[in-house]
Amino acid sequence: MSDIEWTVESLGPKIDDFLNPVLDAADFDVDYDIFEVHDGLEIIGPELTVDFEGRDARLLLRRRAELLLALEQLTLEALRVPHRDRYRLIFDVDDYRMLRIEELCEKAKKAAEQVKKTGRPFEMRPMTSRERRIVHVTLNEDDEVTTASVGTPPYRYTVVGLRGPTAD
Repeated sequence: MSDIEWTVESLGPKIDDFLNPVLDAADFDVDYDIFEVHDGLEIIGPELTVDFEGRDARLLLRRRAELLLALEQLTLEALRVPHRDRYRLIFDVDDYRMLRIEELCEKAKKAAEQVKKTGRPFEMRPMTSRERRIVHVTLNEDDEVTTASVGTPPYRYTVVGLRGPTAD
């Protein structure tokens, strides 16, 4: 399913077929809308967002959005989305996840500036693979720094360092 058409028309019914029975079985009082994202974060951000609202929507954000992330992961598995494309679909409540993407972009840029200024590597806190990807992609065009993921999950983190001299 690597040739996925990332549209509401294509994936919306498949998401509904999986998600509605799960939410009903869990007896959550939530509704959701699925929409295409057109906000300038194409390289980093999602193409489709499943946005939850309702009385129980805030429950999805507890413990750093653990339940929201679990629902997203299960849905991606049910849709058989390849790992390389999983960033294209995001579950969100009150823009929590979209704001997190913006926050990570800013943190990555600040880390890069600190590395350039001090010459010392900067270790970010442990993050999910999706969050680490955001840092890597954000700094990919910066010729002065490099990024690397280090450690093992769930303690895997990103290190921003100075790019060494390259051989010509």
